[in-house]
Amino acid sequence: MSPARRFTLAALGLASVALAGLASPALAQGEVKASHGDWQIRCDTPPGSRGEQCALIQNVTAEDRNDVGLSVIVLKTADKKARILRVLAPLGVLLPSGLGLKVDNADVGRAGFVRCLDNGCIAEVILEDGLLKQLRDGKLATFIIFRTPEEGIGIPISLTGFGPGFDALP
Repeated sequence: MSPARRFTLAALGLASVALAGLASPALAQGEVKASHGDWQIRCDTPPGSRGEQCALIQNVTAEDRNDVGLSVIVLKTADKKARILRVLAPLGVLLPSGLGLKVDNADVGRAGFVRCLDNGCIAEVILEDGLLKQLRDGKLATFIIFRTPEEGIGIPISLTGFGPGFDALP
């Protein structure tokens, strides 16, 4: 099965996964515990949680559009049974087009948006071994959001430090 197909299927399958903890992208406001290249490990104790939960995070803004930014969040569920790639995109994205992903110009596929909150819309996928390897080995990930069917905005995310940061996640 192609990586693009796996990315899309993982996105569809995620809806059936019960996500424990870190349900809010507000985690991006947590305390910085470590930095790995262009990534930070941030930790917070969400309301109702018994312990601190951490995620690997990078916040970026499109080079040519200061009003378009993304938060890329990688986490392990509280039960450590799943790894999640969550992207918070700005409000106003075209939901049916989903979120595209390329790693070093190789098309990985698209993930659907699963919900919108006051501060943006969230796309999530299970971070399976193949995608994890692409992110570890890659230099640049480009997330593509759409404002209209014709207007795709590619937002580059540095992968420098991704592998060591992921390995350091509790």
